[in-house]
Amino acid sequence: MNEILSRSWWVLALRGAISILFGVLALVWPGLTLLGLVALFAVYALLYGAVSVIGAVQNRKSNEDWWLLLLLGLVGIVAGAIALVHPGLTALVLVLVMGANALVTGVLDIVAAIRLRKVIQNESLLILSGIVSIIFGIVVFLFPDAGALALVWLISFYAMLSGVLLLTLAFRVRAGTTVAADKTDRRTGSSDRRVAAGHS
Repeated sequence: MNEILSRSWWVLALRGAISILFGVLALVWPGLTLLGLVALFAVYALLYGAVSVIGAVQNRKSNEDWWLLLLLGLVGIVAGAIALVHPGLTALVLVLVMGANALVTGVLDIVAAIRLRKVIQNESLLILSGIVSIIFGIVVFLFPDAGALALVWLISFYAMLSGVLLLTLAFRVRAGTTVAADKTDRRTGSSDRRVAAGHS
């Protein structure tokens, strides 16, 4: 799983960017209705899921944990498809779909972080992102009939916070990968010089 993150740090970065964009749009969109919010969520979930699926497929031959990223992506795609294909569902059901998506996504992020804890640093950011998602999902299930304005604020805060956490983790993973690659190059260079000196 650490190979998936190091090679596909951009998956985390795009997930974070999409989340922040969703949160900002939900917050600043004038006159956004609950149905409009759910439609916006559908696009967000489909993009979020597609990015994760692409990252998983790219790493399916190089890491045995690729299925975790795939499952995360499929959850988002299914949630987005339900909201998009069934606009006739009541707003309450669609809001519950959003909550269920957040709960499952949060659990999967935490599972991934636990599997990573011995091989990467900053896995706590992924755990925190998962916790934020789970808390949001629980709140939605506890107060599914909250007013549209309250839901907009709640969803916007959740999306932007989780987005910032994912972006931070992505750039830390990328920086760590770059440092590790530099160290490997230096060790290889030193070894080559020692071998050359031995032959001279």
